Amino acid sequence: MPVSTQISSRSTTPAPPAKSKLASIFDRLAEPLIFLGPAGIWLLLLLVLPTLIIFELSLVPDIRPGQVVNPSGFDNFCRAFGFEQCLPSKFDPTFLQVMKRTLFFAGGSTIACLVLGFPVAYWIAVMSPKQWRNLLLLGFVLPLWTSSLLRSYAWITILRPSGVINSFLQPALNPLLSILNWLIDSCNSFPISFNIPFLLPHLPLLPWNLLNDWPAVLIGMSYSYLPYMVLILYSSLEKLDRRLLEASADLGANPAQTFWKVTVPQTMPGIVAGSLLVLIIGVGDFIDPELLGGASSMTISRLIYNQFLGATQNWGFGSALSMVLILAVSIAIALLLKFGDRNAAR
Repeated sequence: MPVSTQISSRSTTPAPPAKSKLASIFDRLAEPLIFLGPAGIWLLLLLVLPTLIIFELSLVPDIRPGQVVNPSGFDNFCRAFGFEQCLPSKFDPTFLQVMKRTLFFAGGSTIACLVLGFPVAYWIAVMSPKQWRNLLLLGFVLPLWTSSLLRSYAWITILRPSGVINSFLQPALNPLLSILNWLIDSCNSFPISFNIPFLLPHLPLLPWNLLNDWPAVLIGMSYSYLPYMVLILYSSLEKLDRRLLEASADLGANPAQTFWKVTVPQTMPGIVAGSLLVLIIGVGDFIDPELLGGASSMTISRLIYNQFLGATQNWGFGSALSMVLILAVSIAIALLLKFGDRNAAR
């Protein structure tokens, strides 16, 4: 067919009707509205609006249930950071100590999970038989299928004076500790003091009461969050380029040098992501400090609970503490998303 005929036949085809501006805008918004609408409404009703209400309450000092909300300043935030009514001369570190204790529990459990979880994840991802990896990983995360409350009560039965640990250790260690205490008493009775470990204080005899103190809280929190750390580290170690490990060994590096200069840099995004996830959960933990730590292990979550549902009934100060906690967790989530994107890009 001649070219002129083809051009004439194309020119006779009717052009599609032009969409109106309103229809074009609807087409652009229809897809995000359909996919994001239900979740967006859910987040708006259950996250954004309650957060705004909490922020409004945080601006009212000494508000009780049933009182009129009349925002008047940032006194509650100043009190949360130790300054009564925002006056620098009236500094009370009580609540700052609660925050530092919360960060200590969250940071300590994060370090413990990283130290304990990295060898486990490395062995499952790199050294274990490939056909057993999914089964091993499933067995390791099985504790997550039970309630955190039940796990804490299980640790109470293990750590209490008549618990499992003391039942196993008491028959074996008490005679040894008695001998050490006798040696310490004998050395202290000499007129010449010895600058040796015998001058240490008396060793306590079993049973040990491991409950109601910070070690019990760290043990319980580390046990609860260890599976999360292992899962994230496993996904990062599974992508480990083993050719670089072989190249490092061929170039004369020992296992420790290979670990620090090849393995750790490759898995650093997973280490950061897992650490931040455990830290975020640990900051908001309520059950483990409450059940395992006793009255001396007050954390910010328990302090917020007391402000809303305890005898204090100061909703304004509780809201200010909640906003501080939300801000801290939001910063940690922003760091998690940043390093998570780097991990996905690799």
